[in-house]
Amino acid sequence: MAGSEQSNNDLAEDRYISFLGIGCDGNADRLIGMLDKHLNAANGEAKWQRYFAQKRQQQVQFKHDNLNFIGHQTNTLYEYFNSCEDQQALSLLYKIEQQCC
Repeated sequence: MAGSEQSNNDLAEDRYISFLGIGCDGNADRLIGMLDKHLNAANGEAKWQRYFAQKRQQQVQFKHDNLNFIGHQTNTLYEYFNSCEDQQALSLLYKIEQQCC
């Protein structure tokens, strides 16, 4: 019986079945908070400051939510968080990519 309970929980958190219970928007908001914190502290190369300033401005202009932004910037976010050596952000980004994108 415990095995069937586990498989029901797995199904409840499978993005191919439902996003219910995954927390995609909350995790996306957390990751963007981490990004903003690094950018405000001027972490990383200046090219990242310019790049993400432009992309975040476009996000506001097109009224895209944070999950949409992450979906379009996944590779650059990996590169930036790697350059900042932020393992927590990298782990959260991986989780979002696997569960929500």
